[in-house]
Amino acid sequence: MTAPSSTPSSPRQQPFAEPAPVTRSAVPDHAQPPGAPVSYGPRGPRGVTDRVWRGRPEDARWVRPAFLALLAVTAALYLWDLSVSGYANSFYSAAVQAGSESWKALFFGSSDAANSITVDKPPAALWPIAVAVRIFGLDSWSILVPEALMGVATVGVLYAAVRRRFSPAAGLIAGGALAITPVAALMFRFNNPDALLALLMTVAVYCVLRALEGARTKWLVWAGVAFGLAFLTKTLQAFLILPPLALVYAVFAPTTVRRRIGQLALAGLALVVSGGWWVAIVELWPASSRPYIGGSQDNSFLSLTFGYNGFGRITGNETGSVGGGGAGGAQGGSMWGATGITRLFDGDMGGQIAWLLPAAFLLLVAGLWLTRRAPRTDTRRAAFLVWGGSMLMTFAVFSFMSGIFHQYYNIALAPYIAAIVGMGATTLWEKRSHLAAAAALTVTAAGTGYWAYVLLGRSSDWHPWLRWAVLAGGLLAAAGLLLAVRLGRRIAAVAAGVGIAAALAAPFAYTLNTVGTGHAGSIVTAGPSVQGGMGGMRGGVGMPPGTAGGRNGQAGPGQGQQGGTGGTGGFPGGGQRPTMPGGTQNGRPQNGQTLPGQGGTDGGGRGGGGMGGLLGGASVSSAMKALLEKNASDYTWVVAAIGSQNSASYQLAIGDPVMAIGGFNGSDPSPTLAQFKKYVSEGKIHYFIAASQGGGGGGMGGQGTSAQIATWVESAFTKKTVGTTTVYDLTTPAMS
Repeated sequence: MTAPSSTPSSPRQQPFAEPAPVTRSAVPDHAQPPGAPVSYGPRGPRGVTDRVWRGRPEDARWVRPAFLALLAVTAALYLWDLSVSGYANSFYSAAVQAGSESWKALFFGSSDAANSITVDKPPAALWPIAVAVRIFGLDSWSILVPEALMGVATVGVLYAAVRRRFSPAAGLIAGGALAITPVAALMFRFNNPDALLALLMTVAVYCVLRALEGARTKWLVWAGVAFGLAFLTKTLQAFLILPPLALVYAVFAPTTVRRRIGQLALAGLALVVSGGWWVAIVELWPASSRPYIGGSQDNSFLSLTFGYNGFGRITGNETGSVGGGGAGGAQGGSMWGATGITRLFDGDMGGQIAWLLPAAFLLLVAGLWLTRRAPRTDTRRAAFLVWGGSMLMTFAVFSFMSGIFHQYYNIALAPYIAAIVGMGATTLWEKRSHLAAAAALTVTAAGTGYWAYVLLGRSSDWHPWLRWAVLAGGLLAAAGLLLAVRLGRRIAAVAAGVGIAAALAAPFAYTLNTVGTGHAGSIVTAGPSVQGGMGGMRGGVGMPPGTAGGRNGQAGPGQGQQGGTGGTGGFPGGGQRPTMPGGTQNGRPQNGQTLPGQGGTDGGGRGGGGMGGLLGGASVSSAMKALLEKNASDYTWVVAAIGSQNSASYQLAIGDPVMAIGGFNGSDPSPTLAQFKKYVSEGKIHYFIAASQGGGGGGMGGQGTSAQIATWVESAFTKKTVGTTTVYDLTTPAMS
């Protein structure tokens, strides 16, 4: 592939040169009439309205309307029928409800307004939602609209980052590809922390790219702030892309080595301050007057950061996690699925994120090759390195990490893949007169169409015509792009349009399926059920027995996504998935079941089990709700239940604090048996709800403080049944 000439004859022949500065009118800014905010450009005076709709003076007339249309369509897509998911992940919704009633709970990210325990993440992702709930009240829209707006903002920031050094078309392709990525549509309509994390990571990359344009310290410091806030969203995952970004700036920033080092040091300081202030307060706050740090085994946020939520995710040694820790799992892989270079392409993982992943790899190589002879400070090459380094680092960690790994984590890759696709495709299009560039475009179009055909084949009964349509479109576009020079610009443009449509049609269909389906629980996936799905985690490991899956990859009642055929459970390795509370498939309400926390009529009480309601919450019947609400204001905690998902369902149903014994997994030593007895003797807890399967929980295996508390309650108080729920009145001891 021929590199661009070092002495181009015209601007059109130097695609890797810095854009020429915009020439402004001779009328200076200070000479503008008072009260009339008008900018001046080559086309003369322009008012505020004109600037909004026309954008930059050098832009074509279609650019700004196209960008605004992209944002509008993204907003419509993410806001459509948003309440179909109810409270979505009740674990976080309950914490939001608590934060809307207690400023202390809001600050710490407590699961309940009485501040017994926090969620197992820092609270930044809860703050904007809790503020919305304080303003508009607790409902599905108040919880999920902030997430959808984060998605629109991420698309906008990505567009701005890509178009600065490439073209509006590149920005639109990148933004559109991100908007219709299935896992992005899933998470931007859900209340997990991953939505805010994706936004902040995209903002961090944007700031680094701005800093690289002129060695601007301000923008590098803002990148550090974005990383710090991302740390307060999902701890160490925020730092996955930090090494490649820092390395690119250290090597390619247009200033001296000494200044580069100083700027990176300032950005690091900004990161520490923006992410460390909350950590310092929590660690210095007396443990006796703050909630227990959920997910930790020693009530320390630092140990949570570096253990369960940190390096434990890499090694699999996650004390307090499902299975109680231990590196890796059976059958030579992770209990969360097989690890390796093909992990993100296999099973149901591919349909979440991998539609454009092969194309991104190819286009990254092409972009770096085309810019290989550019000056050290070339910003286009730096953009490929920044986005590409972020993608490769995240891809490698996700592929080989042995700890907890869910399909929806892949939203972190979506902005990087979309950016590279937009930049690489338009860069090759500019050089399409060269045979190598045309061949690269051809391979990309054909390969993407064929890969979509393969992925769609994993859901063979779901719109089978679509896989053939995208394959045909990809091959047709490939033929047109290969002959682009001979066919002329107009035919080549049509071929490119067909190629883009074919590449995006399949993920867009997956996204429409995702948008039209409610999702609830802790483990959710985008798109239809597939054969070979990862499901949740490897079977066994002390889980209660369950039922086998359905045929042809379809889930049976009360089950998650299934893998294989002939009744193979959805767990990797062929293990059986236990019947989970709430009756969900792919995290979605099934068989008429009520979304967690919204009340029901079937007696409820399906939460718990040996896993403390790990994957979904309980369905709270009207009779149970009436019982709990009676004299609720007389108690600090109306009820205590093992596992945060169980407690969250009851808390959202009644609106009063519910104690989550053992935290998310039911395995945290909070409260201890002695503390629990003290609360009961002081009359602070009214009821205790027993687990419906496996006894006391304790996370997994029925051991630990959760099991001790359950055993003591069972021996000291008389049980009664409300529907299918076993409940103990802790104010009335059993007769000896």
